[in-house]
Amino acid sequence: MTTQPLKIGFIGLGIMGGPMAGHLIRAGHQLFVYTRGKLPEDIANSSATQCLNARGVAERADIVITMVPDTPDVADALFGDNGVASGLTPGKVVVDMSSISPVETKQFAQRIEALGCDYLDAPVSGGDVGARNATLSIMVGGKPEVFERVKPAFEAMGKNITLVGGTGDGQTCKVANQIVVALTIQAVSEGLLFAARAGADAAKVREALLGGLATSRILDVLGDRMIRRTVEPGFRIALHQKDLNLALGTAKSLNLALPGTAQAQQLFSACVAQGGAAWDHSGMVRALERLSSFEIGEP
Repeated sequence: MTTQPLKIGFIGLGIMGGPMAGHLIRAGHQLFVYTRGKLPEDIANSSATQCLNARGVAERADIVITMVPDTPDVADALFGDNGVASGLTPGKVVVDMSSISPVETKQFAQRIEALGCDYLDAPVSGGDVGARNATLSIMVGGKPEVFERVKPAFEAMGKNITLVGGTGDGQTCKVANQIVVALTIQAVSEGLLFAARAGADAAKVREALLGGLATSRILDVLGDRMIRRTVEPGFRIALHQKDLNLALGTAKSLNLALPGTAQAQQLFSACVAQGGAAWDHSGMVRALERLSSFEIGEP
């Protein structure tokens, strides 16, 4: 428990946000929460105060965290009717931990700072497993002194916490992360599919690879999901597509070629065409299996 509990607002209690908020409560912080979905049972039975809207959260908390799916959702949570901005008073901090556009992040920060408040963009990596285990990697953009003020909250939710740079740099780092993750999912999918089609036991191959240079969290966690053929999220393909759209759109504006990213996006699109928008992103393997008319696990 921290020696100085923080008054924290948390908006968005889904697959990621619910566990993250739970860790803040267990760390001894005072929480004020709002979500459009169903309030998780453990949060409902905790010391957290449920608010009627985002404005109510901002009025009560000193630090307001948003954890919602996409850029328009953050805009609505911050600036919509009864949004965070309408409940802020000078000196408070808004922390967006969603994965959204770096460009619009800078615009959101300017609007919040005009109200006399501070803004951090702090997207995360580690998926639902990292959220549940409080082992998320947190990539932060903003002022160093504001980062230090919020750091005790970050430490309750994650392990690798890095101030990357100024406003928007956290989101830029997250887009880079999603490029690497997508291409690694593709590599793991192809490797395990190759091994299985050649007659090897994919589970044993994965076990062997985990001890060598090919090891990664993707091979460990998502490789296991590929072999067990589970597609429950996790991190939904539709959300990973959203992140790769940010990557490809920004790359176009920078005259930057990202051919591997474009290919990974096409494989995700093939999954969506099969009804897989809500699959875990490890489901990319199914697009490759369909191209090869072979599934991992077949004799």
